[in-house]
Amino acid sequence: MADKSNAARIERDEKSSAGRRGAAPAGKPRTAVAAPEVSATQLDRLIHERTRLAIVSALAANATLTFTELRELLRASDGNLSVHARKLEDAGYIACTKSFAGRMPRTEYRLTASGRRSLEKYLDHMEALIHAAREA
Repeated sequence: MADKSNAARIERDEKSSAGRRGAAPAGKPRTAVAAPEVSATQLDRLIHERTRLAIVSALAANATLTFTELRELLRASDGNLSVHARKLEDAGYIACTKSFAGRMPRTEYRLTASGRRSLEKYLDHMEALIHAAREA
């Protein structure tokens, strides 16, 4: 239900801002602009969330990162990082290895091949959206 209300709000906002962006001078007809081939609603919602995108991006730039390294890098709380990492792990985007360094538990994350493909697809989609917005 929230998706429907968000979609309605976005459509309403787009309609109200369309007149401001592309208004033709008085007496001149507006020309139609081709709709972009990509849609923001097609984004990978799992990666699109800010913390999860940060996790996947950090792991794309590093072979592995420990829980502590990710937490400090993202300035996230333990609980927040844990929940988001679990969602990515459940989707198969990241892999988690647990071990001990002495008596201290050590959790290490790495990006999986599926996660790397999903991130590349997400980035390609974002680039297409940016390109379409600049052409409009």
